[in-house]
Amino acid sequence: MPSREHAAIAAELTPPHAVIEPTDSPVPFVFCSPHSGRIYPAAFLAAARLDPLALRRSEDCYVDELLGGVARLGAPLLAARFPRAYLDVNREPYELDPELFAGPLPDFANSSTMRVIGGLGTIARIVADSEEIYRDKPSLGMALARIELLYKPFHATLARLLERTCRQFGYAVLVDCHSMPSTSASAGQGPRPDFVIGDRFGGSCDNRVTRALREALALRGAQVQLNRPYAGGYITEHYGRPYRGVHAIQLEINRGLYLDEATLSPSAGFQALRLGLTEALARTIVEVRSAFERRAAAE
Repeated sequence: MPSREHAAIAAELTPPHAVIEPTDSPVPFVFCSPHSGRIYPAAFLAAARLDPLALRRSEDCYVDELLGGVARLGAPLLAARFPRAYLDVNREPYELDPELFAGPLPDFANSSTMRVIGGLGTIARIVADSEEIYRDKPSLGMALARIELLYKPFHATLARLLERTCRQFGYAVLVDCHSMPSTSASAGQGPRPDFVIGDRFGGSCDNRVTRALREALALRGAQVQLNRPYAGGYITEHYGRPYRGVHAIQLEINRGLYLDEATLSPSAGFQALRLGLTEALARTIVEVRSAFERRAAAE
């Protein structure tokens, strides 16, 4: 692994992620923001052919701040500090793109997923608007360094938070939070809803979790859509094991509600959305706990 990559990570991305612990009585929920990191290592910026604003098009800008109220609800929040364009933890650890790297990939790399084919593997080849990131092909050692020093600790921490929650409550609900552009790049698609909830078409969580979150958002007048166009990524799929007591759900937030999408600055709607989202999540937690406790009492 290249010493330059190690040095950049050690100097600029230590710790690689942040955990905001609950400030109130714990609840059986864990929140995650894997794509809101905004520390761009200098070596990465130097290797990129894009300017910093273009690189930030892949960010789920400020989603970690929108979720800042969950600690007062009793839930921890895990947020990556590194950006998605640098490393995507919502992928398998070795979804590596053969078009990106100089030299052959190891046998354990998975290069056949649609995400890799689209240029958005664990180490992305493009940003969200399909612009190529790198000026020259990076080395495989660079990718492996990021995976070892950033990806693996992030997922170890997430697994620990879920295990701790399951041990205390007998189950855990993971809410994996993202943001989406206000309009689709596809012709004729039109504006997107306020929120998209993904539960892998019912496979990653009990349907009462999905229903509680959907109703809590809809009660605030929001437009809510299920599973289309986002059914949940690797985190939702990998951790969502309802039969083992771990329920995972993805929440996509329309950036038009809180962000100036041209400058990537918070808009006038930011604070209202932050408060409204906290209230909706508080209601979701109450409803899910009530539903699960009624089920447990009936068994």
